[in-house]
Amino acid sequence: MTANPKPNELHLTRMFDAPLAMVWDAWTDPDKVAQWWGPRGFTITTHSRDLKTGGHWNYTMHGPDGTDYPNTTKYLEVSKPSKLVYDHGGSDDRPPMFRVTVLFTEVGKRTKMDMTMTLETPEAAEETRKFIRKAGGDATWDRLAEYLGQAASGKETFVINRSCSAPRTLVFDAWTDPKLLAQWLPPAGFSMEFVRADIRSGGGSFYYMTNGSAKMYGRAEYVSVEKPDRVVYRQQFCDEHEKIARHPFAPTWPETMLTTVTFAEEGPQRTRITVTWEIHGTATPEELATFTGMKGSMTQGWTGSMDKLEAWLEQKRAAA
Repeated sequence: MTANPKPNELHLTRMFDAPLAMVWDAWTDPDKVAQWWGPRGFTITTHSRDLKTGGHWNYTMHGPDGTDYPNTTKYLEVSKPSKLVYDHGGSDDRPPMFRVTVLFTEVGKRTKMDMTMTLETPEAAEETRKFIRKAGGDATWDRLAEYLGQAASGKETFVINRSCSAPRTLVFDAWTDPKLLAQWLPPAGFSMEFVRADIRSGGGSFYYMTNGSAKMYGRAEYVSVEKPDRVVYRQQFCDEHEKIARHPFAPTWPETMLTTVTFAEEGPQRTRITVTWEIHGTATPEELATFTGMKGSMTQGWTGSMDKLEAWLEQKRAAA
């Protein structure tokens, strides 16, 4: 993440649990790109791709509502496996919408991706930021993380990220202090109460969420709580006696989920949250299908919670 970005630029930094060559291939092989490019629910069809300086990529994005979005990319620099520079949009009769520079850096067995989108004006950058967020465009990079994870380990995962204007210690506290966690984690329309909470490595919690008419109980066992870096826990639905139960609205939802939350500094007073969800233990084909088929709903649910978290962090920052 650039410490002092220009006002007409948008920046994104992501770390992927995959080697550099695999990340580069995921970006440049049309068959692999088709597995993750675009917001959740979108697919793409590549018509032609000439991956070289001066080459073009012509493709159509297909929205979940059936709308088609023709796209053209012109490559200005292709330096395998470390750099791509391209103009997005545009044609013979209209200028490109923005320029993208993507840098790939090997960090041990992982790969760091630094992306910069350069627009004509600060106003255009802000409008593009709002459009990407509203359209769910940030999920593109979550889908890339899921694709790379599946390709590397064979595991199906769900990934979602959020970048917040708050110090890492404060964000970590919001995830590990039960009083704070209950303020933002429940879905829209629900409140959350802890029956017991011992959020530490080896600890556990028992809680319920309610919207006034329905009540859902759950429990968590904390595998690892490492301030301010990460929180790992196993989570299950249960009844009021803490006996394991199935999801009240999805009976084929996997019995146990493993959640890994990491907190990374992106610059002064800025933190990136990465949530990775995966099935813990064995799962039936029906359970796996339910998990993969509900990624759109999971995105909506986690987005709502993250929105509440970000609003709470903003209040804390304003009051400081």
